[in-house]
Amino acid sequence: MGKSVQKLTDSVNLIASNDTWIEGLATHQLIKTSELAGMHRVAGMPDLHPGRGYPIGAAFFTKNKIYPALVGNDIGCGMALWQSSLKVSKVNLDKIVKKLKDIELPLDDSWSGIIQMRRNEKNIRVQGFDHALGTIGGGNHFAEFQAVDEVYNERAFSALGLSKQQLQLLVHSGSRGLGQSILVKHITEHNHDGLQSSEQSFTHYFEQHDEAVRWAELNREMIAKRFLDAIRASGNVILDVNHNLVTAKEVDGMQGFLHRKGATPSDCGAVVIPGSRGDYSYLVKPREDADEAMHMSLYSLAHGAGRKWKRGECQGRLSHKYKRDDLYKTELGSRVICANKELLYDEAPQAYKKAQTIIADLEEAGLIDVIARLRPILTFKTNGGCSA
Repeated sequence: MGKSVQKLTDSVNLIASNDTWIEGLATHQLIKTSELAGMHRVAGMPDLHPGRGYPIGAAFFTKNKIYPALVGNDIGCGMALWQSSLKVSKVNLDKIVKKLKDIELPLDDSWSGIIQMRRNEKNIRVQGFDHALGTIGGGNHFAEFQAVDEVYNERAFSALGLSKQQLQLLVHSGSRGLGQSILVKHITEHNHDGLQSSEQSFTHYFEQHDEAVRWAELNREMIAKRFLDAIRASGNVILDVNHNLVTAKEVDGMQGFLHRKGATPSDCGAVVIPGSRGDYSYLVKPREDADEAMHMSLYSLAHGAGRKWKRGECQGRLSHKYKRDDLYKTELGSRVICANKELLYDEAPQAYKKAQTIIADLEEAGLIDVIARLRPILTFKTNGGCSA
């Protein structure tokens, strides 16, 4: 077991070194959540930070019970990496920025054919949310054009079909209003109580949950395709991984349910762990010899750099030092599109931990090997008011 695996209680592990700063409230929430009825084991990731009652950046294994409130409203939130047909050497940022002017509008009728085809293929029957398909949403969601900065594992890199010359697109979004509606309905009927596997409401929630996951995957696909279409490029998906969901899983020889709340699966192949908009993202693969480490981490990894500061307090911390215009470019030379002032400050690089510290903890725990490092070129948040 690596040095960066801390045992907080008999049932709670924290995958983080002593040097990684984690807010006390986050570990308190982690331990408190481990005390819920039916909770068997809990694992916090190095990007752990406080959430609304439950910590973000953690995995939770239950037996005979699930907690929809723990999954939260953004069911199926995840990361998709697409490789574009555009070469990095041909990128003109000023032109790209202009082409993204209408990128937040609902998709027009020219998209209806592919949306309906993909809805049928993915067995998505829910109606009323298609107007949000292809839209990013608020908070920490984004679409980011990236360049391959450095390759550490050429064999794994090539096996994914990646090229150093091509522009990459990383999309982070989820189920938008659909996931929110499912959570609100559950809270109205059950408060924060869990659902026993023998209850009819358990089956009903899982059906809605799984459809929301498929909808979120379709949403990321539509976001990627419309961004690529806007810059007159094509592309293909390299990976698409959900980090906010509950799935059936066997742990410690027992069948149960693994809740991931801001935790990337380590049992689904290669994944991207992004930094802030002013930091590198890392393409990693779970280690093949990491059975014990994966067990300790509940088959999960960090899903990003992790917040240092709460939303809402960032402008007060930064505005005396940085003017608004200062935040549209990063230390790595990348550009930022974010016309919402509060969001511009809330999602500033200074509000997040350094991605390298998160990656180092996962490496030290024996969980991952790094394939490549990706550098941001243009991060898109919103052209106007942030849509939740």
